[in-house]
Amino acid sequence: MTRTSCDVCIVGAGAAGSVVAAHLAKAGLNVFMLDAGPFRSPEKDFASDELEMEKLFWDEPRISEGQDPLDLYRSTSGKGVGGSAVHYTAQLLRFHPSDFQTKTSEDIGEDWPISYEDVEPYYKQMTKRLSLSGPSTFPWKEFGDHFPYPAHHDLSNNTLKFREGLERAGYQHSVSPLAILSAPKADRHPCINRGFCEEGCMPDAKTTPLNTFIPEGLKAGVTLISEATAYRITTDEHGRATSVLYLLDGKQHEIEATTIVIAAYAIETPRLLLASSSETFPNGLANSSDLVGKYLLTNMNDHVLATFPEEIRMYRGNPVQALTMDTYLCGVKYGFKRGFIMNSYGLRPIRLATLFFDNDTKCVGERLRERMLDYNHYVSIAMLGEVIPQHQNAVTLSNQKDQHGLPIPKVTFSHHPNDESIRDKAKDVMKSVLKKAGGTPLYHLKAHAHLMGGCRMGSNPSDSVVTSYGQSHDVENLFIVGSPTFVTAPSANPTLTVYSLAQRSAEYIESYTKRAKG
Repeated sequence: MTRTSCDVCIVGAGAAGSVVAAHLAKAGLNVFMLDAGPFRSPEKDFASDELEMEKLFWDEPRISEGQDPLDLYRSTSGKGVGGSAVHYTAQLLRFHPSDFQTKTSEDIGEDWPISYEDVEPYYKQMTKRLSLSGPSTFPWKEFGDHFPYPAHHDLSNNTLKFREGLERAGYQHSVSPLAILSAPKADRHPCINRGFCEEGCMPDAKTTPLNTFIPEGLKAGVTLISEATAYRITTDEHGRATSVLYLLDGKQHEIEATTIVIAAYAIETPRLLLASSSETFPNGLANSSDLVGKYLLTNMNDHVLATFPEEIRMYRGNPVQALTMDTYLCGVKYGFKRGFIMNSYGLRPIRLATLFFDNDTKCVGERLRERMLDYNHYVSIAMLGEVIPQHQNAVTLSNQKDQHGLPIPKVTFSHHPNDESIRDKAKDVMKSVLKKAGGTPLYHLKAHAHLMGGCRMGSNPSDSVVTSYGQSHDVENLFIVGSPTFVTAPSANPTLTVYSLAQRSAEYIESYTKRAKG
């Protein structure tokens, strides 16, 4: 076994991990960062090919159970440096102030230990650093404001029909705030409407960790080790984290560190903690609350498709271009809690065919062919709906083993009745919008996007895993960053909050590590 040492070892090189790594390296700390997937180049490794680019998704075995088992591969996980932020749609929204206090405001879920005001400075910072494009006047200023790049104006037919329907139905609407260049920036060119945002951006117009925090970190001295599978965190007799054990090229390696940061997203983070049990931590590392893996969250991301007489060709342009947030807190009017947003959402052919099958396993062969014959006449719009946190929605370790002999994670998920109320209302509203636009709604396709929770933050060690900075209540020099620390799953896309909270944690980790080093 090879051994090395550093100031900070980070597991996971996605949105959160890359932000922390870049900040700490610039602050003069010796940083190592591991990632289970390869380090890809957009220019060399990306293609306008849905099947080819499935390599961006997580491909290790996972078990999905419950009344509403989740797809744990496609839109919910990435494998490779940059993580799922490489294949995201790049719509970046702030959370609403009420999202941080749902228990107080609507008596559901749980309050975060931080407020909107705590995160707002980091929202502003990341809006600039991620080169967000957006309208000069955004109707919902709590969710975004003062974008550094102008809004995209070359909108698809799919988006134009969506906005037409919203206008006729009386909803406010806007071009989406996107982390996609609408004008040149240094050696990066603006979006050319290639349309394969969810398959990685080969022209590199989409802002991801691969063109921001990863190169910044490498320039500052980060040691990045790709295709390295972390399988255990060791501790000493005082209960401090001492090292990360990982596999690379079939061999075991160890990195000792003053501070250890886990940024491995919502499945692999709990998995690693639970797999690091010891005599001192018999239920898993950082798990005195017995909440590691619990309160797993996602967003509902259902689509409604309608046919139109004219050709639409919804594959043109980036998939998500416009939205309305008028329904964000609509539940108070309809007898449920919280709400949803709506987007135009152009689906690539293979993704649409997959959704048809996922929602109806008999939709194969001739039935699937008949549906796909109308592809160029479909308009697709989607909702993003809040999911209520539940203790039984959890990541645990199964008895089955993967290729490395490590326990395969098992994910159990079932929807709360309030989730179903949101889903039903969103379906009705989306159908109405499409009818107003002149379409004939045909299909409601259920889906999910994003993963959050599993290591929730809080002020009380008995009902949370980490502090608001991601510091473990149990292990002082262990930090968890990214969406696993989320307390709730708001309807706004989570990635801007992931970036922002990672920067907030990075500043704290810097001061902690420098103190710990003496």
